[in-house]
This record gives sequence, C-alpha cells and structure tokens, in this order.
Amino acid sequence: MERLVSIAVLCASVSFPAMAQTVPPVGTSSTVDAEAAAPAPGDPDAMTAVADQDNNGIGDIVVTATRREERLQKIPVTVTAITGGALESSGVLDTRQLTQVVPGLVGSRNAGVNQPVIRGVGSGGVVGDESSIATYIDGVYQPDPWTTNLDLVEIQRVEVLRGPQGTLFGRNATGGLINIITPDPSFDFRGHVAATAGVLRGAGDYDLRGYMTGGLSDKFAMDFAGLYKKTDNYITDLVHGGKRYGEDEYYSLRSKLLFRPSDSAQFVLTGDYAKRDGGSNANQIYQNNTVARSYPGVILPTGPWQAAYNYDPQLNLERFGITLQSRLDIGAIRVETASSYQNGEIYQQQDRDSTNINLGLGQVDTRQRTFSQEVRVLSDTPGPFQWLAGAYYYTSHLDGIVPTTTPAKVPPPTLPTLSTTTTSPDVRVSSLAGFAEGTYSLTSTLFLTAGGRYTTEVRKFEQATNGVPLFPQQRSRFDKFTYRGALRWQFAPDANIYLNYGTGFKSGVYNGVGTSPTPTRPENLTSIEGGIKADPARWLRTNLSVFHYDYKDLQVSARDPITNLVLLQNAATAKIYGGELELTLVPMHDLNLTGKFSYLHGEYGEFPLAQGFTPNPNGVGNTAVIADVSGNRIVLAPRTAVNLAADWSHAYAMGRIGARLNFYHSDRIYYDFTNNFSQKPYSLLNGQISFTPPDEKFVFTLAMTNITNTVVFQSLRVSPNGTDGILEKPRELKGTIRFNF
Repeated sequence: MERLVSIAVLCASVSFPAMAQTVPPVGTSSTVDAEAAAPAPGDPDAMTAVADQDNNGIGDIVVTATRREERLQKIPVTVTAITGGALESSGVLDTRQLTQVVPGLVGSRNAGVNQPVIRGVGSGGVVGDESSIATYIDGVYQPDPWTTNLDLVEIQRVEVLRGPQGTLFGRNATGGLINIITPDPSFDFRGHVAATAGVLRGAGDYDLRGYMTGGLSDKFAMDFAGLYKKTDNYITDLVHGGKRYGEDEYYSLRSKLLFRPSDSAQFVLTGDYAKRDGGSNANQIYQNNTVARSYPGVILPTGPWQAAYNYDPQLNLERFGITLQSRLDIGAIRVETASSYQNGEIYQQQDRDSTNINLGLGQVDTRQRTFSQEVRVLSDTPGPFQWLAGAYYYTSHLDGIVPTTTPAKVPPPTLPTLSTTTTSPDVRVSSLAGFAEGTYSLTSTLFLTAGGRYTTEVRKFEQATNGVPLFPQQRSRFDKFTYRGALRWQFAPDANIYLNYGTGFKSGVYNGVGTSPTPTRPENLTSIEGGIKADPARWLRTNLSVFHYDYKDLQVSARDPITNLVLLQNAATAKIYGGELELTLVPMHDLNLTGKFSYLHGEYGEFPLAQGFTPNPNGVGNTAVIADVSGNRIVLAPRTAVNLAADWSHAYAMGRIGARLNFYHSDRIYYDFTNNFSQKPYSLLNGQISFTPPDEKFVFTLAMTNITNTVVFQSLRVSPNGTDGILEKPRELKGTIRFNF
C-alpha cells in the first residue's frame, strides 16, 4: 500500500494545466487510438472516430471496458487498447502475439492450447479447465482455450484489461481479460482485399483476406470478413530430409447482419466459422534433453527449427458460433442483450518424446458446446449517477476421448512395448450470476464507483478409462460474491489519479484427463491498484499503474510422472506486485513513438508439495520430485518486459510513405515450479515499410518479422521423457498488396 501511495503522489507532482472546475461528459469527444499510428490508408475501420489532432495532439480511444462506451483516459481501469491497423503494422496477427504490444501479458501456447497470462495470473490449459484470463469477442465470452487460438481478421480494436474483473465480466476473469472487437456493418458500401506472400527458411507463407460492407436498405446493413492462410513446412525433417513439419492452414469467415428499425433500436446477428489444419504444434527438443538419448539410432537436432519424429505432429481445430445482440433505448435507460451458441472441436497429436525413437504418443479429440445469455440495463442520460445492472447465464458441455500411448518400464537400450489407455471425460458446467455497478459524481472532479456480482456455478464430471467408468457422476457447486470499488480524481482537464480495489474468482475445476473425482479448490484474488492517466502536453501521454495482489489457492498444472498426462493442483498462495508504464510521444505530425514497460514481482508464497522435475545428468530426461517451491518465481511471469515502437508516415506528391519498427524484450521466463527450466531473456524486432499512391486505392507493404532470427520457446513441456516445446517462427520476409474499394 505504501508503494502505491508514494508513486501516486510522485506522479501527481508533475506540472499540469490549471485544475479543472468541470469535467467534459464522458464520450462527448470524438476519439482516436493513441497507438493507431499509420493505419492502412483508405481503411476507415483501422481507427475509431478521429479527434482533433492539430499541432501533434494525441487522440483518445473509446473503449467498452466498463460495459459502456467511455474514453480510455477517463476510466479507473488499467486497459491497453490497440486498433486493428496498429496491430497489423506491428506484426501482431494472432491472439498469442499480443504479448509484443501489451505490458504485463505473456501469450504462451502449449500444443494447440492458448495460455494467456496477465501479471503472473493464468492457467495451464487442461482438458475441462478454463483459463483464468477470459477471452471475449464482441463482448461474448469464449470458453475453450483450444479454439481461442485465433488469427485476427478485420479487427476494429483489442482491449486488454489487467487485474480482476469480477464485477462486470465475472467468471474466469481472475487476472484480467482480452476483448476482441470487430466492426459492425456500415450502410456505406466499402471494402478491401489484401494478398500477402512471404518466405521463412525457404518455405512459402501466404495470406489472402478481405472485408466488404454496405447497406441492404435503409434499415439493414451487412458485412463479410474472410481469411485464408497457408504456411508451408519450414521445419527440417532430420529423418527423411527436406522440410516436413510446421505446416499450417487456416480458414476464417465472419458475417454480421445489422437491423436498425429506428434510432432507438438495433439488432446485430453474427455468424462465424474458423478451421485450422496442419502441424503447427510441432515440438522441438529443449537443450537436447530427452530420454531417447539412451537408445541407439536416435537422431538429435543440431540447431533450431529441426526435428525428428516417429509420429507427425497434427493440430486440427474447427469452431463455429452464432450470436444475436440487441440494444434498445427506452427513455432514460438502455437495455442490451447478447445470446450466443458456440461449438468447438479439436484433434491434436504429439510425439511424446519428440524424437524418432518410438516412446509414445499423446492425442486429444474433444468437442465443446456452449450457450450464454446476458441482459444488461444501464442509465442512458447525463447526470451525477450512472449505473448498470444485469444477469448472466452460461452452460457448457465438453466430451471426447484422450488416448495416451505409453512405454512399458524396460531399461534402455531395449525398446519398450507400447500400450494405449483412453480416457473419456464428460464435463458439464452451468453458471448463473447477477451484477450491478454505479458511479457517482461526489464533486465535479471526484468520482466514486462501486459494484458487486454474485455467482453460482455447478460443475458435473464423469470419467471412463478404456470404456469402463471410474466413478459415478460427480457434482460440485461454488458460490461467490465478488466486488469492486474505485475512486477517480480528475485533478486537471487532462489528468486523473485513480485507486481501485477489486476481487476475482474462479470456481474449482475437474481434471478432464485425471482419475480423481475431486475438483481443485476455487482460486481467489484480491487486488489493490492505483494509477495516473495524464496528458501533460499535447504531444505526450503518460499512463502509470501500480498494483498488489493477494492470490490464494491458485490452480496450477504439472505433468504426471507415470502417465505423462497433466495434473491439476492448488498452490496455497502467491505474492505478486508490480507496475506498468505506457508512454506515447508525438514530437512531430508524422512521427508517433510509444514505450511500454512492466515490472512484476511474482513468487509462490506457500507451495510445499509441488509436483516438479529436475534434469537428469547428461540430458537424459528428467526425474520427478515433490518439492517445496515456496519463494520460487511464478511460471510465465517475467520480471521485466519492454515494448518500444516508432511509426513514421509522410505524404509526398507521389504518395504516402510509411515505416514502423517494433521492439519487444522479455526477461527470463520460467516454465516449471522448480525454476529448473526457462526461456532466457530475449528480444524480438519487427518492421515494415509501406507506399500508398495519392488516390489511396492501393497500398504496398514490405514487412519483416523476427528480424534478428531470435530462437524463442513459446512454452515448454517438462516430463520424465525430457523437455520440449514450440519455437517462435524464424525470420520472415513478406510483401502485401491491398486494394481498397
């Protein structure tokens, strides 16, 4: 608490214009993302509405982080919001790569599972589990960590909320959330199509995407967004020669139908479909640590992006969804609803030892169906008290099979015989919640926010092994009241200080691949956070936040030393505190500079019986240990991270020329409780240049990602067989032609 107060006082001592007597009403200014620099010319959706930016002024962005449209700089919530145009020019093309532009976020991926972690809070992606970082698309919760491994197509903006969001968003937003916002249809006809061709390690990489929108009548409008991506094999096959692994093929379609019968009513029906095929989950050995070293004929890589498998990696994802959202203005209130059905399926397989020696195979073949319904009622007129209340219902059903092929216990060099055990999980979840939040203007410059949410969640679990039920259906119920309070002081027209106290909750979960009928304990997080959002000059924006977490019973995952399947357990406590600083500078009209810095102290407080591993001598696999890891660094929580970006664009008589450079650096990241396995500190550099003729019909772009060809593990799988993981893609050069109409 002393750290929060001292930093807030220090920031308040910065010189600002005279104290404001009144604060402009929220949302009255047209706004633009402070980091929207150099969107694709001719693309209206690359930005939100543009503010007056004469004299190098920095605009703002309207966000929905508080479940209503408000200016980013005016809300007492720590949010990073970036437009689709800025993401594209930064080389961020999928949800995991948001790491490179959002402070405090780590986008790990294990097999096909997305594992976002914010400020050290996240989950391991076990079958039947859900992430402690919620993912939303257009305000609708996306529960499946397998199918949220999404490529970004026609995105208006992405909002990343840091800290517990237990009041307005609720379930599984323990550490924060990622909200992907796509544009609604326009009544004006327009669109674009873009084709990209690239090369990485001699392999081709192709991308074709497009967007079109327009009015069907004076009350109906529709849009279509589509993406096709194909990455050829770029990982060298050490067994057969040539390139055989890493192939990825991705399709995505989305369409919205907008019906606006009057100025006070709007309905949006959205349908989406996505499919991924290939072997993008190809693991590679970490430091050549594998038990296969003990067997004759083993082939080990001599460098990155090389592999030798006896089972080819495979990752097939397919999802579709339909959502109906409505907005009705009824006098002084607004009623909003969202109804959504989603279906996601996955099949993935991985070589258990990532070598050409046959030591086993892991597979997952599951399907998840979900339905959610939310109703929100909120105040819709100016006044000293603004409020919001609502109810939320959610249900899901996940089932499938998880075959695991394991070797018999035979000492090397004799090759073991293999046997397959198939588990059949059936996990059902139903959740019901009511929530309310209000903000009252104590004075013209002092605002108090308070809110709460009550959640009841029921989980049911059945498990069979080789077709034989292990136990009767298990049922657990979890009830929790979460709440939030915030105080914001607008001490200058363009500067405010806020203090935020909030709680987050995630119910206990069953391990879908385990044999235990007992769920984990719920995890609970209490946060106190303070910050300042300020524009000391027209060319400078400084946003600072500091926080302290009380994190109890965090749900963590490890590998079973016998079955190699994922275990779930609770760590008693964690000690987490830190801060983030986001700077935006516009020293001249054509140049935009941003800097984002994060510091995180994250340690296990009490964790005396952690399931971990220590590497064996000479890199021959790992030995399972039960260890007291209290005081060790939390997994996926780098102590420091830095993002720097420079964006320049200037109009000449022949056309507009633009350039962007994006730099990201991360401190060491640990991937296990014992802190024996880690990704050393690393840096990534992306850049692009563009040319747009005066008529802005075409845009020509040349880009390079991972310019320094840095070798980075996205995650590590640690087991008795050894250590392996998925590498970031190597250096890639690509060119894009875009046509606007």
